[in-house]
Amino acid sequence: MSAQARRPDGTPVPILMYHAVAHEPSPATRGLSVSPGQFAEQMQFLADHRCTPLTTADLAAIWRGGGRVLPDRPVLITFDDGYEGVHRHALPVLAKYGFASTLFVSTGWLRGAYDTGGGLDTMLDWDQVRALAAQGVEIGGHSHTHPQLDQLGDEELEFELRHCKEIVDGELGATPVSFAYPYGHSDRRVRRAVRAAGFAQSLAVGNGLARRGQGPYALRRVTVRRSTGPAEFERLVEGRAIGRNFAGDRALTKGYALVRRVRKARRKAIRTRV
Repeated sequence: MSAQARRPDGTPVPILMYHAVAHEPSPATRGLSVSPGQFAEQMQFLADHRCTPLTTADLAAIWRGGGRVLPDRPVLITFDDGYEGVHRHALPVLAKYGFASTLFVSTGWLRGAYDTGGGLDTMLDWDQVRALAAQGVEIGGHSHTHPQLDQLGDEELEFELRHCKEIVDGELGATPVSFAYPYGHSDRRVRRAVRAAGFAQSLAVGNGLARRGQGPYALRRVTVRRSTGPAEFERLVEGRAIGRNFAGDRALTKGYALVRRVRKARRKAIRTRV
């Protein structure tokens, strides 16, 4: 029996979260960007270590069962928002190695008929998104205007999800099945809404390895930044010392979660009084 056949589907998987890939990113995206050279080196590392990139839909399908098993050294390469550098700089590198990836688009941020003007840097246009899809990149949803979904009312939440899905379907002729939460934030109501909108799986952040037990609507990712050096990138892919890498992020997340709960309770109280 091969090593691949013996591999349990519950093996934790690193899901890499990228944003902009640019030589000179905007101040708003700089911290979460990587340079084209940095990205090329990181993909070279994955190739040298015989990693097998999967799409988000692929991973979810394997973990749902049906006969497929995880390959050796699985990894996911994901991009959020829809920055132009994903087409200009990342796509040629992905194509060089034949790597699968997933791009989560905020449809109101992309250049074109639906542009709300909220993009933080130069964004993709729909021709570029179609070119990415034609090269095998999975296109997923990331809302329409990139709001904090758990802070929205039910009608606004449904609009953000369904409008995003409808636009992607209309532009590409393929319904998106994967979703990523803007800012990584979700709660039970948001996850139910994502499922009701027809998305089969969704990604958070969490800065930890994805595991089958997290469920299809709360899979964790690890953040790749401009400050992510070769040694740290290796640890992320290997799943080593991730807690140490993101200890500061987790502390901030916990503090911000408390602020968000207070804000939400205040809004609810105001609506009740009115």
